Amino acid sequence: MILGRAEVARLLPHAGAMCMLDSVVEWDDERIVCHSDRHRAPDNPLRADARLAAIHAIEFAAQAMAIHHRLMNRVSRVPRHGLLVSVRQCTLAAQRLDDAPSPLVIEATRVAVTDDAFTYRFTVGTPESPLVTGRASVLLVGSDA
Repeated sequence: MILGRAEVARLLPHAGAMCMLDSVVEWDDERIVCHSDRHRAPDNPLRADARLAAIHAIEFAAQAMAIHHRLMNRVSRVPRHGLLVSVRQCTLAAQRLDDAPSPLVIEATRVAVTDDAFTYRFTVGTPESPLVTGRASVLLVGSDA
């Protein structure tokens, strides 16, 4: 089942142009694959001097991680907020994202999860080649009442 931009937006706390993902094209218990054309959007709020640096791929990956966590932990209560606390083993094979052909493919694979945190390996790139890879950890804060 593919989730479109409207469903993606409902799963994230990010509003409007800050929602970096256009669709979820595949997921299972451990992995999610998303697509995005937002790296080329002129209204992308992460742009500076009309450019989108490759380091911002981490935000695309973090949003994919958040969606996967929500999909795997379906609850009726209000979700907790996540804080990106660690990015490791990050490799940038390009300087910019905005000149990459569309769509970007964002893949995240869960490597660890607890009640209060999760860690994923991620790849952001084109179907032909990865542009940014790494590992990111999120700490869940607040109440889930």
